[in-house]
Amino acid sequence: MNIRQATVDDLLAMQNCNLMNLPENYQMKYYFYHALSWPQLSFVAEDHKGRIVGYVLAKMEEDTDDPHGHITSLSVMRTYRRLGIAEKLMTQSQKAMLEVFNARYVSLHVRRSNRAALQLYQDTLKIHDTEEKYYADGEDAYAMRKDLRTPSNVASSSSLAKTKT
Repeated sequence: MNIRQATVDDLLAMQNCNLMNLPENYQMKYYFYHALSWPQLSFVAEDHKGRIVGYVLAKMEEDTDDPHGHITSLSVMRTYRRLGIAEKLMTQSQKAMLEVFNARYVSLHVRRSNRAALQLYQDTLKIHDTEEKYYADGEDAYAMRKDLRTPSNVASSSSLAKTKT
């Protein structure tokens, strides 16, 4: 398994991974917007045949007094789950947020019913708020955050390179 920075050539496979696994889907222009605006922040997981089996789509919230990263979407194909891929994708994106944009923290939204995601994030992200009816179907979301400027995150970000599982 190889984790690498996403390219424009990966966007169709990333969208396919999203369509296969998540209830919230995006038009291709949204993927292009991320790829062109923040090319350093999105990553893909490839299997041994070079097929995209997971991705993280991320951006920066720069129009605030408190610049921070945001995970727009994270998905791993069902047959590749429980291998640590989602965690590695998140780590690479967070590392880039800190190193490239000096982000203070990363945020993301999680459906209240998404027990698998909540389990994945429980040790690293904290629930900051609840946003009622956040999703198109009316489900609430937990707004979660992780401080990226703790000494352990700064130290580990300088030691991470291209990640393989």
